[in-house]
Amino acid sequence: MENPAKYIHIGRHTLGPGHPAFIVAEMSGNHGGSLEYALEIVHAAKRSGADAIKLQTYTADTITLNSDRQDFCIPSGTPWADHSTLWSLYNKAYTPWDWHESIFREARSLDLEIFSSPFDESAVELLEQLGASAYKIASPEITHIPLLDKVARTGKPVILSTGLAALEDIELALATLRAAGSGEIILLKCTTAYPAPIEEANLRTISDMISRFGVLAGLSDHTTGAISSIVAVSMGASFIEKHFTIDKAKETVDSFFSADESEFASLVKDIRLAEKAMGEVSYEIARSALSSLNSRRSLYVAEAIKAGDLITDSNVKTVRPAFGLHPRFYKEIIGRQAKCDMQAGDRLQLEMLQ
Repeated sequence: MENPAKYIHIGRHTLGPGHPAFIVAEMSGNHGGSLEYALEIVHAAKRSGADAIKLQTYTADTITLNSDRQDFCIPSGTPWADHSTLWSLYNKAYTPWDWHESIFREARSLDLEIFSSPFDESAVELLEQLGASAYKIASPEITHIPLLDKVARTGKPVILSTGLAALEDIELALATLRAAGSGEIILLKCTTAYPAPIEEANLRTISDMISRFGVLAGLSDHTTGAISSIVAVSMGASFIEKHFTIDKAKETVDSFFSADESEFASLVKDIRLAEKAMGEVSYEIARSALSSLNSRRSLYVAEAIKAGDLITDSNVKTVRPAFGLHPRFYKEIIGRQAKCDMQAGDRLQLEMLQ
């Protein structure tokens, strides 16, 4: 295992043990081809409590070929089959590069962190011009070694999604990033299915990633609902990403598996509550519980006892409340003589016994 990067900074946010999970709203193609709507999504992400908005930076021509040969056709039965070819789908879904500056500016005006997933080296150059604070490598790009090398050399934190990676792919990607100088890496557990079956989330992998690879880890969550993200945080996730839209009634290429504003806000709220519940390792009695201390048991006189009588399991009982003698003395006091008269309900004390 490499020495872990215990803390990573993305903008003003610190990620790592003891810090809140960094929660990212993924816009993807949910802008629906409208810059105005893209800017509305930025505002909605801020309202929902997201720490960041993330884009995807590619064009159809930087991600595939404009070809209708079978290799480039979308199989029937997939959610995007109506688009026929990969080029057609990506040409519909991409975020125009000339929008990026406006979207970055809008996010920063709201004090909302913004970065992107570049899909080729030219996208990295654009994002460097815009001052992106981090780079996310999408699951299908984990084998794009030239892209990994380019991103690593920026010196920015790299978030690496593993939804289409076997163990050897992750090891190669990490070796590539580290060889090019990247020291701040976050690995994301991911299931690249839309939506992803929750039984295939395998969230225990998150804690293994942290110990096995010496990195921070998180979740790119394609399941429906919030439970996977909440559990991921309990497994040590420092980073949570989920596709985001304002209203699923506005259909876009990714809206069918995205969280809407209300759902995302609930996810953020529940994660923050989960973080409070996790707290810290503590064996102290909680401050809020101190008023209940006397609901514990102690030794009380259960029936009248005369001076000289023997203490028995009939005339002394271990009961609530806790104002009497500690129950650890129970065996010690059985069979001893009383020094004085006692009434039922008296708190038993050692000085009352011979």
